[in-house]
Amino acid sequence: MNSRVRTIAVFLVMAIVIPALAQASGTVPAGAKISVVTDQSVSSKTAKAGQTVSGSVAQDVTSGGKVVIPKGSEVKLTVSSAQASGRLSTPAKLYLRLRSVTVGGKTYTIATSSAGRTLGGKGKRDAGFIGGGAAGGAVIGALAGGGKGAAIGAAAGAGAGTAGAAATGKKDIEFPAETKLAFTVRAPVTIN
Repeated sequence: MNSRVRTIAVFLVMAIVIPALAQASGTVPAGAKISVVTDQSVSSKTAKAGQTVSGSVAQDVTSGGKVVIPKGSEVKLTVSSAQASGRLSTPAKLYLRLRSVTVGGKTYTIATSSAGRTLGGKGKRDAGFIGGGAAGGAVIGALAGGGKGAAIGAAAGAGAGTAGAAATGKKDIEFPAETKLAFTVRAPVTIN
């Protein structure tokens, strides 16, 4: 009976020790890609550089055929750059950087590229609003009052076009919870 208990005990110890030894370890090389899913939303309207955002690894990170960072590992991201949309010419931008990953209860600092986006410039669209308003105002003013009316109409139309561009121009970037972002590792990191 004692040998049976001893055999079961050895089997249980092996069942616990072998997976622990096989736990993630290795080096994540520079240039490796790490896909992350955010746990919370972040917006260019309210985000500040340095703000922390939590997330998790979206898929296993492997090196040499071995899992180094398992899917689901907790990560911390920081806002590396944020700018709310301006009314006329300032496009919104929002970029995050992966700062750390927790594997097996240990937290590792990682240097990565930033991931995010910048909305395209609105200069041409806004110029169209303003120029179109000015031209329309000049035509109406010329019909109503001649040369002086055209100048007054152009100024009024440009003002209306500027107001239209300002009223329709603010578009911020928002990454809702569960947004998938990809980061490139800049320097190798060893996970033990």
